[in-house]
Amino acid sequence: MRVLVTGASGRLGRVVLPRLRDEGCTVRAVSRHPREADGMEWVAADLATGEGLAGAVAGVDAVLHLASSPSGRTHQIDVLGTRRLVVAAGHAGVGHLVYVSIVGVDRVPFGYYRHKLAAEQVTAAGSVPWSILRATQFPEFLEELLRTSSRLGPVVGDRAVLAQPIDPGEVAARLTVMLAAGPSHRIEEFGGPEVLRFDEAVRAWRAARRSHRPLLPVRIPGRLGRALRSGGLTTTATPTGTRTWADHLADTYGGTGRK
Repeated sequence: MRVLVTGASGRLGRVVLPRLRDEGCTVRAVSRHPREADGMEWVAADLATGEGLAGAVAGVDAVLHLASSPSGRTHQIDVLGTRRLVVAAGHAGVGHLVYVSIVGVDRVPFGYYRHKLAAEQVTAAGSVPWSILRATQFPEFLEELLRTSSRLGPVVGDRAVLAQPIDPGEVAARLTVMLAAGPSHRIEEFGGPEVLRFDEAVRAWRAARRSHRPLLPVRIPGRLGRALRSGGLTTTATPTGTRTWADHLADTYGGTGRK
C-alpha cells in the first residue's frame, strides 16, 4: 500500500512513519518545504494554499491526514486545508482517507475543537471513502500543560478535570490497522487505559520529578469547565491502549528525578 502522510513531521507523524514502513507500506511524507530524511520520500505541499497537493496525492492508495494547526491559522489549515486535501484526493482516485481527530470535539466548547469537528464533517462529506479516529490526549501534552501551569511555582489547575492519556505509539499502531482494514465510513474513538483526575496526574508527576510544588486549585468556569470535569475528554470505547501515565513518567524521569 502506498500511503501519503500529512503532518509527517509532527509528534504523531514521527511515530507513524517508521510504523508504516515496518508494516510494509510505501510512505510519502508531506512537508511545507522540500526535505530529505532517512530515505523517506518527502513531497512539498501546503494545505493553507493547496499548492503541491495534486502532485502529493497522485498515485497513492490512501491518505493519513495528521496535519493540524492548534494555534494560529486553524480554520485555514484544519478546515479549508482538509477540504483542499479531500478534493485533490478525490480527483486522484484515492481509495481511503483516514483523518485523525480528538475525543471530545463534539462535546467540549473550545475553539480549536470546533474546527476539528468541522474538519471531520468535511472528510465525511467528501467523495473519498473515509475513516476517522478520535484519540484522547497524549501524555506529552499533559506534561506540557503541567510544566506551563507550574512556571510560577505552584501547579495551577482544576483538580477535578478528567484526562485519559494515550501513548502516540499505540495510536500509530491503531492507525496502521485502520489503513489495512479499509474505509469504515465511521468515527472510532481510542483512549488510554485509565481516566485520571488532574490532581491525581499532578501527584504522580511531582513524585516522578521529586518535586514538592503544591497544587493551587483553580476551578475552570462555565460550560468549558463543566465539560472537562464531566469527562468530555475521555471515552468508554474499547479496546484501549495499555501504556499508563505512570509508564510515561517512568520513561521520562526514571529514577533520576527532575528533568
